[in-house]
Amino acid sequence: MTASFSSAISHSSSSSLISPPEAFLQHRNKIFHSHFSLSPLNHSHSLRKSLTLPRGRESPSIRISASLTDVLPKVSVEEKQLPRGDSWSIHKFGGTCVGTSQRIKNVADIIINDESDRKLVVVSAMSKVTDMMYDLVNKAQSRDEAYLSTLDAVLEKHSLTAHDLLDGDSLATFLSLLHQDISNLKAMLRAIYIAGHATESFSDFVVGHGELWSAQMLSLVIKKNGTDSKWMDTREVLIVNPSGSNQVDPDYLESEKRLEKWYSLNPSKVIVATGFIASTPQNIPTTLKRDGSDFSAAIMGALFRAHQVTIWTDVDGVYSADPRKVSEAVILKTLSYQEAWEMSYFGANVLHPRTIIPVMRYGIPIVIRNIFNLSAPGTKICDSTINDYEDMENPPNHVKGFATIENLALINVEGTGMAGVPGTASTIFSAVKDVGANVIMISQASSEHSVCFAVPEKEVEAVAEALQSRFRHALGVGRLSQVAVIPNCSILAAVGQKMASTPGVSATLFNALAKANINVRAIAQGCSEYNITVVVKREDCIKALRAVHSRFYLSRTTLAMGIIGPGLIGSTLLDQLRDQASVLKEEFNIDLRVMGILSSRSMLLSDVGIDLARWRELREENGEVSNLGKFAQHLHGNHLIPNTVIVDCTADSLVAGYYYDWLRKGIHVVTPNKKANSGPLDQYLRLRALQRQSYTHYFYEATVGAGLPIVSTLRGLLETGDKILQIEGIFSGTLSYIFNNFKDGQSFSGVVAEAKEAGYTEPDPRDDLSGTDVARKVIILARESGLKLEMSDIPVESLVPEPLRACASAQEFMQQLPKFDEEFGKKQQDAENAGEVLRYVGVVDVTNKKGFVELRRYKKDHPFAQLSGSDNIIAFTTRRYNQQPLIVRGPGAGAQVTAGGIFSDILRLASYLGAPS
Repeated sequence: MTASFSSAISHSSSSSLISPPEAFLQHRNKIFHSHFSLSPLNHSHSLRKSLTLPRGRESPSIRISASLTDVLPKVSVEEKQLPRGDSWSIHKFGGTCVGTSQRIKNVADIIINDESDRKLVVVSAMSKVTDMMYDLVNKAQSRDEAYLSTLDAVLEKHSLTAHDLLDGDSLATFLSLLHQDISNLKAMLRAIYIAGHATESFSDFVVGHGELWSAQMLSLVIKKNGTDSKWMDTREVLIVNPSGSNQVDPDYLESEKRLEKWYSLNPSKVIVATGFIASTPQNIPTTLKRDGSDFSAAIMGALFRAHQVTIWTDVDGVYSADPRKVSEAVILKTLSYQEAWEMSYFGANVLHPRTIIPVMRYGIPIVIRNIFNLSAPGTKICDSTINDYEDMENPPNHVKGFATIENLALINVEGTGMAGVPGTASTIFSAVKDVGANVIMISQASSEHSVCFAVPEKEVEAVAEALQSRFRHALGVGRLSQVAVIPNCSILAAVGQKMASTPGVSATLFNALAKANINVRAIAQGCSEYNITVVVKREDCIKALRAVHSRFYLSRTTLAMGIIGPGLIGSTLLDQLRDQASVLKEEFNIDLRVMGILSSRSMLLSDVGIDLARWRELREENGEVSNLGKFAQHLHGNHLIPNTVIVDCTADSLVAGYYYDWLRKGIHVVTPNKKANSGPLDQYLRLRALQRQSYTHYFYEATVGAGLPIVSTLRGLLETGDKILQIEGIFSGTLSYIFNNFKDGQSFSGVVAEAKEAGYTEPDPRDDLSGTDVARKVIILARESGLKLEMSDIPVESLVPEPLRACASAQEFMQQLPKFDEEFGKKQQDAENAGEVLRYVGVVDVTNKKGFVELRRYKKDHPFAQLSGSDNIIAFTTRRYNQQPLIVRGPGAGAQVTAGGIFSDILRLASYLGAPS
């Protein structure tokens, strides 16, 4: 027994003279009884065209064929000419937008409320339906009878939706057609089941039913709301030619002819058209392949010369970067056609490049909008001159957005024998083509010494083998040195049309990557400068994306921070960070996230940022045993935040010993800890050399003057060409307080006790009175001035009486100190009698290349004698400031000012990393 499939395409022009249900039924029969139906069927149409579809693997008793025909309308109607132009707006709704009955109602409301004179609506199949239809074909040709249950599910989905949307004759008509379609599909799928094979044309025909049903239902819902609407099977209008690579090219001339004919028979101000599906010039059903519904809408926009094409989706527009990778990504107001093209090529969730081509011909804007957030204006993709005009009042960034492609490998073909040899590149890429690999990016040195290119990682092995084979002789004789594979790569692309006319964009991009300690493996930039492409390690991809996104002010400058030493200074800093966080985010675009807090015994880690209002409680609840290595790895291993800084608030030399390794790994360091800069000279020189060679920053302003700008003032003098002669100062807030109050009959021990009670001294006052802390500051300033001194080179006058230096405890020391009040009292009285005061100072004598710390006497009119409280004062005598030294004065002790100095360094770091200065 032989089964054949025959069909006839008739026109629905006669529907205007019969009742609505009958009209719809006849129009529907035109399509579904005209394509692929089991014969014999009662069709009396005279066939004008006939063709046989390509046959695959068939049963001996099965012959698959198809006949498609155009039948002249039986009833004469007045033909109307298609009005093209700005009166038309095009809307496209994807499967998610029409996924439920309520969503279809929402789509109808949008169309009805659109104020355009004429509207064409392109719809996809309901969500999941296209996948279900493909599944039908796959199961049928695999001889899996489960296709029947899948078909039942398709029927149930559309039947339930229709019951929710329609009533009366409309519902009855649609359900009748739906059941008829399902019956025909069941017969066709049975034939495919028997044959064990379905041609591409049959598959396309089956799959296209989803769009037909959603278009019919939406058209009927619009009619139900009182607006006339016709639905269009775009296979009658849209003609495409296969172009290879799973793509098709529209035949605009033929499609325009067919559209004019269709409209003359179906004039309407609202047309609901099927997306995704089309026909070949031989009237064989086909699809528009990937992103076909968007492509349909763009083609229709061009055919109608519409004033705008709106693509409705489930996002607010096109983002400046993937919001799953960059939480601060912003919606772009406008994009040029070229920018959208570039971003989509590099994987951004924008329109497929081919969708843009039809509308570019006529300068028709495409707007991406969110059907679930109608208040969002979306993103307009249009001609660059329109962009320029709309952005005049608010100039955009030169880089519009960033996109990434992951899971790539680089192949580098290198050799001196390549230079000047014609055809080498052609041979390379011919080999790549032979294995069917896709080249994502190409970069060639101007010397022709090497060519490198990126391919998907799954294809790299085949490409490498092909190149090794093709260049076996050249490799053997040394003309080529290697065909190297660099795996685990990702591409980062910066896209923006204004990059071409703006100097410094590339510099800013690479500067941002360098400051995030990211190595670039390859670079490519087209002469159009619409994009700059870099290849980075896969594990650096997100980090790189966030770094460059932040640098171009598209998002906040974010720092992952680790605080070591949550003692008095550290906890004060945490409180300051907590109080200032919202202001920094809103006004300065800086996001400081404390990802870890470490003390000598425990540490608290977080992947998203610690709640600084509860850090003490959280440490008690979730703290773990301290591990400095794990702590640093946790901070640096967070690839969502490109910049990492460790703030060392301790006075621990062990912690300071890690600075070099942290800086080398790209972790910035901010600290008031003096141990690194006043320790062994060779270690200090290594740190400074590393600091100068890399983009990793090391800030230590608070090591000398707490919150005072001592180090930065010194650097400013040196960098502007001044010559330092001497630095003299009262560097200890504790000792400043003691000698400012050691007067009027006060005992020395009493003043020390008072300072200790007020919190100005260390727990053991000998740490202050020994002068070691001042000596460390003198060493730091001496080294900053260019002197290569060790601590042992600094003579220090200790204020701790010799007999008390060996006291077992601070308590014992304080008990014994009054025994020496007379000795200190005599020094104070002698100074008083001479009209002078005692001050404990540190001196850097740059001219004589030495430094010292001692107790000195100053006249009462000297600036050093004018201090009060715990103020510090530093005098810079330089070639410029010779007659009258440059003086810096202010509070030099206390947790608040020291933490403030550290905070200032953190903000300076943020400014270096791209935050507004």
